[in-house]
Amino acid sequence: MNVIYISPHFPTNYYRFCQQLKLNGANVLGIGDAPYNELNPELKEALTEYYRVSSMENYDEMLRAVAYFTFKYGKIDWLESNNEYWLELDAALRTDFNITSGQKTADMEKIKHKSAMKAYYAKAGIPTARYHMVDTLENGLKFVEEVGYPVIVKPDNGVGANATYKLRNEQELRDFYHNGWHTQYIMEEFVNGMVCSYDSILDSHGTPLLETGNITPVSIMDSVNDRSQVCFYIVKHLADDVRAAGRACVKAFGVHSRCTHLEFFRLLEDKPGLGKKGDIVGLEVNMRPCGGFAPDMINYACSTDFYKCWADMVCFDHLTLPEHPEKYFSVHVGRRDEKHYLHSHEEVMEHFRDCIKMTGVLDKALAGAMGDRFYIARVATQEELDDFVNYINAEV
Repeated sequence: MNVIYISPHFPTNYYRFCQQLKLNGANVLGIGDAPYNELNPELKEALTEYYRVSSMENYDEMLRAVAYFTFKYGKIDWLESNNEYWLELDAALRTDFNITSGQKTADMEKIKHKSAMKAYYAKAGIPTARYHMVDTLENGLKFVEEVGYPVIVKPDNGVGANATYKLRNEQELRDFYHNGWHTQYIMEEFVNGMVCSYDSILDSHGTPLLETGNITPVSIMDSVNDRSQVCFYIVKHLADDVRAAGRACVKAFGVHSRCTHLEFFRLLEDKPGLGKKGDIVGLEVNMRPCGGFAPDMINYACSTDFYKCWADMVCFDHLTLPEHPEKYFSVHVGRRDEKHYLHSHEEVMEHFRDCIKMTGVLDKALAGAMGDRFYIARVATQEELDDFVNYINAEV
């Protein structure tokens, strides 16, 4: 089986996808922009061959790389990056080389454009916030008359919380229009809800092979824009209503043979037109794993190997690992370099030496949303989780 893995070197933990593909007997062919001698030894060992391009943004170079692998190794069975930033590139390459194992360019509209997602959420029976495609100030003011302040503005086709803002009053709205924008923006009514997710690995029929989810108490948008607390955690047990909403979305979007990270709001108050406090409301879909070290966090929470499960789906269309009954919370807390914390790094490591699984300094590309220094722990109870978060976030 010939598998092309796009950007196997970044994020840094994604080499494990390649490792597990190789262990499953696949021919793993990497394409990236990092020099070969900078790849970590484990990744080098996992790759049959690596093709370096000067820029992964240069589609001609990427075409030549896939053509080279096709000429040398024969038909390409799978092509994937598992990375939001490269989803459209992946789809274009699958389309041009007729690689049938994943989404193609025609599928991108409904999974990359937030406005297009709305119809599929509706098909799944899940309400979403009212919206307006940003054009003129006059129309923006009319929309606000309908939904009230604050409103959220974000690129219709964007990654994460990049260039996403909460406009709290008319002056901030006018400033947004005055400053202008370089891509199509969508404006949505504000939803007071806690973000929760449905994370899965799906087989070729869209049946979940692995299901879990996370909760983000402080939204990524607020964390990025306000440089505030960074915290999210993998749940010990996936809530039944989130599971039902996730499965309904998978069916409505026609997703199969891939990872999902589907985001929802759980309403913190009644919202006319959307639901009662505690109801589930659609936020946005991401057809890739939850970012950063979330795959490792899923491993800690679910007593499994997410990378192995994905590689099993690719190679066998079923899992080979047994279900493990022990479940936990796995929590990520990030610190900001500019903040002054009550407890030093050494004190954190000593205080939580029995539960911290990972710590480190993040690449700048991830630090805005995930924190400059991060700590990941596995805990058994909500009380232990809260203690971990509060201790690390305590400021002087």
